[in-house]
Amino acid sequence: MMQRIIFLVDMQSFYASVEKVRDSSLQHQPVIVAGDPERRSGIVLAACPLAKKHGITTAETLGSALYKCPEVQVVRPHMQLYIDVSIQISKIMEQFTDLVEPFSIDEQFMDVTGSRALFGDQFEIAKKVQAKIMMDTGIYARVGIGPNKILAKMACDNFAKKNKDGIFRLDQNNIDKLWKLSVGKMFGVGSKMKRHLNGMGITTIGGLANFPVKLLRKRWGINGEVLWRSANGIDYSPVTVKTHDQQKAVGHHMTLPRDYNDLDEIKVVLLELCTEVARRCRLKGYMGTTITCGVRGANFDYPTGFHRQTTLPFATDYDLDIFKAAFNLLQQFWDNEPIRSLGVSLSNLQPSNNYQFDLFNNYLLKESLNNAFDTVWDKYGRTALFRASSLTAAGQASERAAKIGGHYK
Repeated sequence: MMQRIIFLVDMQSFYASVEKVRDSSLQHQPVIVAGDPERRSGIVLAACPLAKKHGITTAETLGSALYKCPEVQVVRPHMQLYIDVSIQISKIMEQFTDLVEPFSIDEQFMDVTGSRALFGDQFEIAKKVQAKIMMDTGIYARVGIGPNKILAKMACDNFAKKNKDGIFRLDQNNIDKLWKLSVGKMFGVGSKMKRHLNGMGITTIGGLANFPVKLLRKRWGINGEVLWRSANGIDYSPVTVKTHDQQKAVGHHMTLPRDYNDLDEIKVVLLELCTEVARRCRLKGYMGTTITCGVRGANFDYPTGFHRQTTLPFATDYDLDIFKAAFNLLQQFWDNEPIRSLGVSLSNLQPSNNYQFDLFNNYLLKESLNNAFDTVWDKYGRTALFRASSLTAAGQASERAAKIGGHYK
């Protein structure tokens, strides 16, 4: 059986790179892309290589970045531009293979197994992909190569990004290079999991790869085996264009512009989130039964909050159904401490064109209201119609309508 050739193509400092292309005066300056510090979203979203040389890292506060490098150029994000460029890059990749799978806005998988007769061996193809992306967008791409997606991803993250040519292949012949790295460098291992693994005496990826899989399964179930397989470079998942066809959940999360500690104020934002979740579900043609509500406290040193869910006896895409369930969760599990962020999601999704009627639910009225809301929003925009509570000081609907993913378009 022919071994697959999978690429994980990653755009270097994507947001910052796009900004340098957009404004050539930034080319030779340290640049970071960050949110609005006055609205509590002053977090570094991307830092160019020149900024990283000063020790600036993604996700640190804007204040910390400015302290490290006072001369750094701070650019507000332009999310619609980044989305447009990401789509453009997808189309470039599709010139080399029809198997392109977006992994994030700046990372995409490619299966080029069947492309060698047209474009050369795997390294030639990688160089051609890099060159085409650079020529058409001005953005430098790094390419991790492997016989599967997990090895391509870890090849890119741990080796290609540090190579002069930005290309590296990782497979069973050189997996020992991966095994020497800290277990925290493995894809799928965050800081919390790293602490658990370290507590078991597992400090390297090789240590995890050679740890008895039965003990990992006993500790974490199927996730324990996934960790062991990843460490050993085992992954049978194909590169597919249908990855995002079926969603598992629709959600909305908001970092608040200030600490909210009054239940009535939190209710306002919670209702706005539920309205947005319901609208997104209808746009995608889904209804759902499981509502999840999550809150994060304002104190970073002593984290508080909760993440809980409840299931309705019927499927819904109506915002007040979602709100009532989410508000019940908030009342049960909120500790009355100030909160910094709030999120709601709807899962256990099913197509909205085929659902079971509930005798105790007025579906026709809800459907009529949904149609009325959607007709106005589609024609006049999201700020044309919202509840009066959003006009209070706590409301965020008008501000959020001008954003994509929490950032200005």
